[in-house]
Amino acid sequence: MKLINPLLILRILSTILLIETISYFFCLPVVFIYKESPYPFLWSAAITILISGVFYFVSRKADTKKFSNRDGYLAVTLSWVVFSLLGALPYLISGTIPSFIDAFFESTSGFSTTGSSILKDVEILPYSILFWRSLTHWIGGIGIIVLVIIILPSLRVTGYQLFSLESSLKEKIHPKTKSIGFRILFIYLGLTLAEIVLLNMGEMNLFDSICHSFGTIATGGFSTKNNSLMFYSSYSQYIVMIFMFLAGVSQVIYYYLMKFNFRKIRQNEELWFYIAVAVMAGAIATIILLINSTRTFEESFRDGFFQIISIMTCTGFASADYTIWPLTAVLLIFLMMFSGGSTGSTSGGIKMARHLIVLKNIKNAFLRLNHPKSISSLKLNGKSIAENTNISILSFVVLYLFLFVIGTIIVVVTGVDPVTASSSVATCMAGIGPGLGTVGPMSNFAHMPEASKVVLSLLMIIGRLEIITVFTIFTRTFWKL
Repeated sequence: MKLINPLLILRILSTILLIETISYFFCLPVVFIYKESPYPFLWSAAITILISGVFYFVSRKADTKKFSNRDGYLAVTLSWVVFSLLGALPYLISGTIPSFIDAFFESTSGFSTTGSSILKDVEILPYSILFWRSLTHWIGGIGIIVLVIIILPSLRVTGYQLFSLESSLKEKIHPKTKSIGFRILFIYLGLTLAEIVLLNMGEMNLFDSICHSFGTIATGGFSTKNNSLMFYSSYSQYIVMIFMFLAGVSQVIYYYLMKFNFRKIRQNEELWFYIAVAVMAGAIATIILLINSTRTFEESFRDGFFQIISIMTCTGFASADYTIWPLTAVLLIFLMMFSGGSTGSTSGGIKMARHLIVLKNIKNAFLRLNHPKSISSLKLNGKSIAENTNISILSFVVLYLFLFVIGTIIVVVTGVDPVTASSSVATCMAGIGPGLGTVGPMSNFAHMPEASKVVLSLLMIIGRLEIITVFTIFTRTFWKL
């Protein structure tokens, strides 16, 4: 028995790179409309399809019947790394980002829907490159794996297995994997088109509406303007705020909404917890700004709720420079970097369901202290949580915080100040984008040491794949029969 099936992994990578090749061609209409050079995308497509072809040729005799969990973990991790590496090609070929490490950072930030950038002035970039940045968000948000779900059946590989590796708490909403893929794609497209139309009704032109919608629905955060949403009217900020919140809701909720299954929606504890956290944190931010600044109530409400929703859904758009807010508000923003949206959404972070389960564990611990003989079971959405699932979730939270501390120490060692280091690690792990210190919403990551950029790029991928998927590959048991 083989530990892993390398030919099958190459076959999956070949399919994924074919998707990336096709994605380059989506930039060509923008190239022709704005009379820009098509070569960055044509050369990128040629190189990617060549590598895809080589992978396909080598793996043409792959045994697709022998697909294991190990193959899944390795295929998913390598998919994100390879996708991000080749996604850097348009930046390098166009000369907009001449440094490979910088181009890899920008590409990884796009596909992992982080939104951190090394670009000092995005407004001087060609329209086609701006579009590519935003498109990487949109592709990464839906998940390369979800797109592959629709294609994988031809390989006789269980696509749901790959899909579920991106979240340990996703609820199976349909017995057929292909149906899941199409339904999620339909919901994702619907939300994107709705936001494009509403933004275009304001002062945004169609190009900016599309780019910002890609960034919002994917909870990415790349903007076509240097000062993000500060450039736009309160109307556009409210539209983006609403859709950021909607993007942080689980795709499962939208599925039940389409099926008119309101009972399932009512029973979803994570949804109500997500709403409660957003309302409470937004209200606190509003009060802090109202008391400690010259803002009107409307401005305090808009800035407070916009930034809280932006950070908790891991989108990273900015309507204000929160680094100059009162210290209590800045501390609140930092804490929200560890929240995350709902499981099954495009947002990153620890996720609301895990926070909810941690709180339920704490409640049970206090209950046992007062009533040692009591037997209490953990429940989520009316269903009991198995002990091994509970341990797995608690282990994830501990591992997440441990990785945050280790990552911060490594970045500090490279010569970065502690505030910038800790917030940049937190923001990259959660896929948020801007941080605090010298990487705030009005700054960028260009000044960071190259070693830090590599570490942060890897943290983006690790965070996007929810840590366990990547860490499993480096365990001794993974490579044992």
